[in-house]
Amino acid sequence: MVWHAWGDGEPLVLLHGGSGSWTHWLRNVEALAAAGRRVLAPDLPGSGESALPAGAADADDLVDPLAASLREVAGDGPHDIVGFSFGGLTAGLLAQRYHGLVRKLVLVGVPGLGVRGERLKLRTWRDEADAAAREAVHRHNLGVLMLHRPESIDALALALHAANLSRDRMRSRRLALTDILARALPTLACERHAIFGAQDALYADFWPGIQRLFAADPGFGELVFIPGAGHWVQFEEAAAFNTELLRLLKKR
Repeated sequence: MVWHAWGDGEPLVLLHGGSGSWTHWLRNVEALAAAGRRVLAPDLPGSGESALPAGAADADDLVDPLAASLREVAGDGPHDIVGFSFGGLTAGLLAQRYHGLVRKLVLVGVPGLGVRGERLKLRTWRDEADAAAREAVHRHNLGVLMLHRPESIDALALALHAANLSRDRMRSRRLALTDILARALPTLACERHAIFGAQDALYADFWPGIQRLFAADPGFGELVFIPGAGHWVQFEEAAAFNTELLRLLKKR
């Protein structure tokens, strides 16, 4: 596993989303480090520059190698972990399997809650030989899935998205469509919170059910919605996200 680090202080681990890399946190790492944390953002196994473990097919297969690598980088903990989307699912399964490794868990736009709406109409970019055509597909898919406002799909978002997709070797997402995390939450020993973009295309039609789900977990803290943001909330509304995340991390 390849890790990226900023700052000094207590470790704060950021786990990126599916088909991503540490760059999902590009607009967050410096602000969080400036707040006095040692920010640690890996490329999850099979993404970015990190190797894919033999036989790994989904989030549950990443838990053991992630735990071993985290201990090498940051010690036995317990650690504060923030997981975005697929990374949030992985973080929740990590907290379930390794109770002593996680102190505080913040789930961002997380799947595995048993919520499944209409399939989003994404386009395939790999069949496009022309660079301009590939960029048009990436722009479309970012607008459908990741970002709420058209102006958020800027040159940086396009470049990060394209680079991350080209290095993705973890293609299975079977667990994201199940309720595996919803069932795991009440069993966790750590404090837990969640942040979503209020206009997240994956979940915006299901907020009442999601609110009830978290409310039914006796150990759950706060559910925070960031206005004006889609699924990639920490990129689209970085300042608001950083403020809310730091507030949740300071809660005791």
